[in-house]
Amino acid sequence: MRWRGGRRSSNIEDRRGARATPRLVGGGIGTIVLVLVAMYFGVDPTPLLQTMQQAPSSSTSGSQPSSEDLKNDPLADMVYVVVGDTEDVWKQIFAGQGRRYKEPTLVLFSGATNSACGVGQAAMGPFYCPADQKVYIDLSFYDQMRNRFKAPGDFAQAYVIAHEIGHHVQNLLGVSGQVHSMKQRVSQVEGNALSVRLELQADCLAGVWANHADKARNIIEDGDIDEALNAASAIGDDTLQRQSRGTVVPETFTHGTAKQRQRWFRVGLQSGNADACDTFSADQV
Repeated sequence: MRWRGGRRSSNIEDRRGARATPRLVGGGIGTIVLVLVAMYFGVDPTPLLQTMQQAPSSSTSGSQPSSEDLKNDPLADMVYVVVGDTEDVWKQIFAGQGRRYKEPTLVLFSGATNSACGVGQAAMGPFYCPADQKVYIDLSFYDQMRNRFKAPGDFAQAYVIAHEIGHHVQNLLGVSGQVHSMKQRVSQVEGNALSVRLELQADCLAGVWANHADKARNIIEDGDIDEALNAASAIGDDTLQRQSRGTVVPETFTHGTAKQRQRWFRVGLQSGNADACDTFSADQV
């Protein structure tokens, strides 16, 4: 991926060096969501539950590294550039629809951090919190992608960020709120199906970003698309369940199968059109 030399986002909150101060943390929906995310990645949520009463809080501002610091931290530098690229793409797309794109903040953290959705821990993987409109990621997740999920590569890493930014786009458009409201009125199985469509739409929106970014800045190199598709497959519900449980239970899926995630990323990538990402009207996902 040709990301070097790109514009770095200023909407990064780097908490990796922040001093943690213990404080009491309550439960609630955010806690439940994060525990479910932990279970989704095949992680035992017990340590998380044990730390809920004494979880670390981080600085709300963090520190902004200099350009020289980022040169010595290429992984973080890549994140700064990819987030900046998503800002440029979605600003343009929203403007074309007569809308204003409100940029999210991406929080870099190490180990654990607080969010408006509860306590986030590295083992849970990246997540988007609509309550504070922030994306949270511990960069050690990329080690998991490479070593555990066998999904290496900088474009695979960029796909992960673009997927979470896709959730922010859904939040701005009101899609996330509508899905949350609908899930309150249906069964668990039906709610899971809605979650799958929401996640697949975020995959598609990640593809839309890749389409526009490549046309504008020629960022995609040979092998990059395969990296993203491999990552999408590696974190499909069926793949993860088969690895962690040995069995696959489709009615418990919340993110989509490997093939579904690959398919919808391709839809966004090939069309470059967010309207093509209407997973909710599709007869089959």
